[in-house]
Amino acid sequence: MKQSMTTLLFGATLVGFTTLAVADQGTTEQTDDPAARGLSIMQERKARDTGWQSSEASLEMLLTNAQGQTSSRQLRMKNLEVAGDGDKSLSIFDTPLDVKGTAFLSFSHVNTADDQWLYLPALKRVKRISSRNKSGPFMGSEFAYEDLSSFEVPKYQYRYLGEEEIAGQATWKIENIPNDEYSGYSKLVSWIDQQEYRVLKTQYYDRKSALLKTLQFSDYQAHPVDTPNGERKSFWRANQLSIENHQTGKATQLIFKEYRFNTGLSEADFNKSKLKRAR
Repeated sequence: MKQSMTTLLFGATLVGFTTLAVADQGTTEQTDDPAARGLSIMQERKARDTGWQSSEASLEMLLTNAQGQTSSRQLRMKNLEVAGDGDKSLSIFDTPLDVKGTAFLSFSHVNTADDQWLYLPALKRVKRISSRNKSGPFMGSEFAYEDLSSFEVPKYQYRYLGEEEIAGQATWKIENIPNDEYSGYSKLVSWIDQQEYRVLKTQYYDRKSALLKTLQFSDYQAHPVDTPNGERKSFWRANQLSIENHQTGKATQLIFKEYRFNTGLSEADFNKSKLKRAR
C-alpha cells in the first residue's frame, strides 16, 4: 500500500504523493548493520501507513521554468489502499483548458512493475506508460512517472547513513537503491523524522550518480481516520511538496487544498476503460 503525489504524487506520495500515519512510537531495529537498520526504519514508516482506505484531494500544480516564469494547473486526486499490493491512484486535470480532461491512472505493485496509463483528450486515446519510459516527466513537471508510485518497501535496498537535523527536527538519513532496472535513478536519499516517521526531504541521483532533484515536504497536517479494525488513527499529509531540478533549473510545487478520507471509493473507480469519462 503508500507514499506516493501522496501517496504520490503526489502519496502519497505523490499518495499518492507521500502518506505517513501517526501511531504509538514504534521500535526500529538497533543494529550496527547499516542495511538492516535502514530496512527497519523504512518498514516502520510503511507500517504507519495502513488503514486510511481511500482518499481524495484537490491541489494546484505550479510549474516554474529556468527563467523563473510560472504557470498553474488545477487537478484532483483519488487514492485507494489495496491490501497485499501497492495503492491505486487517479489524477484528473481541470485547468487550464489545454490540459482539461487529462487523466492519469496508476496501479502500484509491490514486486512487479507498476501499471500506468495517461488519457490525452486532444488525441482521444489512452496511452500506456511503459516500464522503460517511467523516468520521463509527468505532464511537463519535474516529477517523473515513477515518482507517482506508492512507497513499497521491497522496491528498494536500504542503507542507514546516520542522523541529521532538518529545521530543528531530528531525522534519520536513509539511502534507497531502486531494484527496478529501468529506474531513472541510481539512488534516492531520504530524511525521515524520528518522531512520526515523516519524509521531510528526498534527493534523487541520476544514472551517473549526479544529484538530479531535491524534493521538500512541508506544512504537514494530521488527519484522523477510522480504520477497518475499529482503531481511530491519524495520518500525516504534507500540504506542500516542492521539487527542484538542479540540472535544468526548473521546479514544480504541489499545493494541496483539501483532503477527504473514507469517501466510498472502490476498485470500480479506478478502471482503465473509464479514463476517457473520468470526472
